[in-house]
Amino acid sequence: MTRTHPHLTQTVLDACHTLAEFTTTPGSITRLFLTPPMHDVHAYLTDWAQRLGMTSHVDAAGNLRCRWEGSAPEAPTLYLGSHLDTVPNAGAYDGILGVVLGFALVEALGGQRLPFALEVLGFSEEEGVRYGASFFGSLALLGTAGPMLDLRDAGGQTVREALTAFGLDAQALPSAEITGEALGYFEIHIEQGPVLEAAGQSVGIVEAIAGQNRFDLTFTGRASHAGTTPMLLRRDALAAAARFVVAAEDLARSTPGLVATVGMMDVKPGAGNVIPGEARCSLDLRHARDEVRLAALPELLASAEGFASERGVTLTVTPKMEVQATPMHPQFRALLHQAAADAGLPHPDLVSGAGHDAMVLAARMPAAMLFVRSPGGLSHHPDEAVLAEDVTDALAVGSRFLQLLAAEGGRHGL
Repeated sequence: MTRTHPHLTQTVLDACHTLAEFTTTPGSITRLFLTPPMHDVHAYLTDWAQRLGMTSHVDAAGNLRCRWEGSAPEAPTLYLGSHLDTVPNAGAYDGILGVVLGFALVEALGGQRLPFALEVLGFSEEEGVRYGASFFGSLALLGTAGPMLDLRDAGGQTVREALTAFGLDAQALPSAEITGEALGYFEIHIEQGPVLEAAGQSVGIVEAIAGQNRFDLTFTGRASHAGTTPMLLRRDALAAAARFVVAAEDLARSTPGLVATVGMMDVKPGAGNVIPGEARCSLDLRHARDEVRLAALPELLASAEGFASERGVTLTVTPKMEVQATPMHPQFRALLHQAAADAGLPHPDLVSGAGHDAMVLAARMPAAMLFVRSPGGLSHHPDEAVLAEDVTDALAVGSRFLQLLAAEGGRHGL
């Protein structure tokens, strides 16, 4: 199938490059929730929306919302987009690519009205960097972001205060909630991993967003002299923690689809000639099927307890987060597979190990995601990249997806 609107590929890439310049740290990309560069992002994208004939506004949560009306006044709405915030020293495509492609898909319509409205969303916050909690933007659309208003950032400013400083009214937050009939949510996002590149494929259809658990584990033994304490009389906290780290890796390697990560370790007292008396570490456990993750979890924690007990070490486990797996909507997935096939593209199923706004909105409406290849598997890194031909493919699949939805008549829930 001939790719439509090839000029839009360069438009998308140019927009991503321009938006990367809106940062608090010149020379790198850092754009946190409700910081001044967001005003520049909103202005740039709003100008594009107005040129396309879309209406636009920034809601009370700081989300940019730009709307292309449907062919009938009471048409349902298909939401599409991603997030505008970044991690510190980020790349130019995580989140932003999905927002920009939303505008490009509207532009590709050439003025055509569909049997549903399109609303392009630029979420104000997804990464969780500034306040240590994620998804304020998408949770606001569900009406459940209110409890986050009193969170404080490192400087002591609450979300409520930050909204005011940004020129918004925290009291109006309930007005950000979605009203009217929602057809669904469609998000295009870079894969942020190496699977598509390893397969030599440009796009993939997300089957599910993995559920996850996060814990802090503290192994407490007894610090003592490294030279004078016999091995059998030691209470080495680090030795117990180290055995746990390897056990976590071994279990994940032997369980298809499971990933387990110990990404942080803090050892005290931290001297080369002192047996560690305390070792604190993290655990991040993820799988696309909750039953697999929940079966692995007690096994892992029991192994940690066993390694501690063998060494006369105590173990304290502190839960930090639990998120259920989120399957993508089967009918939307089927249409994406058909759209990719119609575009002459391979269309593998993928599991998203990272969280996305789609997992939030899936609680309210059908949701689907299209992944775009990440060269080198890099993301959350300045060298994050996309290939121009992959952007072209994503546009082709997205445009065909909208056509297929239109052929279905924009029926709610399909």
